Order: sequence, then structure tokens, then C-alpha cells
Amino acid sequence: MLYSISEIKKELEQKDRKELLEYCIRFSKFKKENKEFLSFLLFEKHDLPAYVLKVNEQTNSLFENINFSSVYFIKKSVRKILRLINKHNRFALSPEVEIETLIHFCNCFIEYDIPLKNSLQLKNIYQSQLLKIEKLLELLHPDLQYDLRKKILS
Repeated sequence: MLYSISEIKKELEQKDRKELLEYCIRFSKFKKENKEFLSFLLFEKHDLPAYVLKVNEQTNSLFENINFSSVYFIKKSVRKILRLINKHNRFALSPEVEIETLIHFCNCFIEYDIPLKNSLQLKNIYQSQLLKIEKLLELLHPDLQYDLRKKILS
């Protein structure tokens, strides 16, 4: 049976600390993503700039390991990298983090010479991320917008 978030919240508010700890541990064992999310909340949420740096380093590493033998493998790798970035962005729930990781992703396209001209799908992935960045930028303060727009061009 599936309960609503509000029902779950009310029930959790009635549990003691030891029970909540046990639930968290059990929850983290079900899926790798649950464990990653719990790790983010416990160890990385307090320092988002370091988290962005870590995600960007991981992105660089994945771009370096792309198999450039065919466009098929490039597309497959780029989609995998984007899925990873989106997962980390869901954890952070911060437009600034999302923008910075997506800007880095787009800059990696250029830096690692991803063949946008040879593949419509790759070009669409790249352009859709640029559009996503633009939409997210509109949510931010103008000073932050200016600083982040400069990063796009670099």
C-alpha cells in the first residue's frame, strides 16, 4: 500500500530517534541511489561548492574515457554522463548547482571535441542543456546571472 508524503511525515514525527536511524539505514540498503542521496545529505549538503567541484571532476573523468570509435558510443557515453549529472542535481535541489554542473557539461562538449556536426542527437542534447541553463538563469539574481553567463562563454 502506498501512503502520501504527508501521511508518512506525520507518522515519522511520532517515531523516536533510534527508530528513525534504523529506518534510514534500512532505506539506504535498498538502492544504491538511496545510499548516495543519504551520503549527500549527511556529508556534502553543507558544502555545495565542493560538491559541484566533485561532480565536475567526475564529469571530466567520464568525458576522458569516452570511446570515440563511433558516434553511437559517444552518444551512449554522453547520455550516461548527463544522467549522472541530473541525479546529482536532484540531490542538491539548487539552481546554482544545476547551472554550474550543466555549464561544465556543455564546456566539456567543446573541450573534448564531441562531434556535434556529425550527430543530430548529440547536437540536440547540447542545445537542450543550453536552453535548460537559460531557463534556470532567469530564476537567479541578476548579479549571479552575469557571473554564470560568463562561465558559459569560457
